Amino acid sequence: MHTPFLLCSTSNACSTASVSAMVVLANPALDAIPILSSPKPCACFSTVPVVDLSMPGAAEALVRACDDFGFFKIAGHGIPMELMQKLEAEALRFFHFPQADKEKTRPADPFGYGNKQIGPNGDIGWVEYLLFAVTADPSAYTYMDCSFRSALLDFMLSVRKLAREVLELMAEGLKLKKREFFSNLVLGDGSDGIFRLNHYPKFPPLEKFNCSLTGFGEHTDPQLISILRSNNSAGLQISLRDGSWVSVPPDSESFFINVGDTLQVLTNGRFKSVRHRVLANGSKPRISMIYFFGAAPTEKIAPLEELMGEGERSKYREFTWSEYKKGAYKTRLGDYRLGQFEK
Repeated sequence: MHTPFLLCSTSNACSTASVSAMVVLANPALDAIPILSSPKPCACFSTVPVVDLSMPGAAEALVRACDDFGFFKIAGHGIPMELMQKLEAEALRFFHFPQADKEKTRPADPFGYGNKQIGPNGDIGWVEYLLFAVTADPSAYTYMDCSFRSALLDFMLSVRKLAREVLELMAEGLKLKKREFFSNLVLGDGSDGIFRLNHYPKFPPLEKFNCSLTGFGEHTDPQLISILRSNNSAGLQISLRDGSWVSVPPDSESFFINVGDTLQVLTNGRFKSVRHRVLANGSKPRISMIYFFGAAPTEKIAPLEELMGEGERSKYREFTWSEYKKGAYKTRLGDYRLGQFEK
């Protein structure tokens, strides 16, 4: 039996609680997806740190952004706009196929096409997606046509090069003895990369209720870093250190970097993995492309001694990436996954 969302009509706040005056959003397609209050204009994160890779001081600026927010925007990256637009067009072409055709491609398990269900533990959102393992095995991409596959592989190759530059600048800014430490960790043989294409479609307008649907619920990324590019549709939000949520202005020409849980551990908590989410605004579809850079399954993860001050104790026990990944994917999206590895 369909249970519709209930929205409070007596105020501009959203609610699923039982109240006397209610408006029913009778749309089975939206059933059970959380509704959140839309951000106020003043909650826009207009001071997103921007690191221009073409300018001197990029290494120091990058570390400063990781210290302050665990999140920053990359300019001067050298990736042609045409390459980004090509993959965006191919993704939109796929997501506009009839639903039955999309379902036939390759159901997400975990890689493939998914719709609304995010992972195996009950998380859902107003999103459909394609999830790919980054691998040299061409069979991983054969269910996409040649045009899509070409755009995908070209884009991923460019983002890998960008990741190497960013991670080596990060190591330089942290004054690690080995500038290639981070890049070798997640770009070497056997590294565990994942690439995700998310599509947040339009939906019946909720603006008069000052509400948005949850597109992708709040979470941190388990990997070292993730690199994101989206179209010019708003929706991404990050949580600041005081727990407040701010909206990130879209910028289709730039890339955004998230600090992940692995990097938080390697820096012994100096860099914090950024909690983020996506609200689907309904009026304009959002397409995002995210490359997640993970270590090889047997790679040991622990705080780096050369990043710890005199007398500073390790906050985390050593674990392998495989061990962490197994633990992380048994949890709900918004759970704090690092707790089980803290000392």
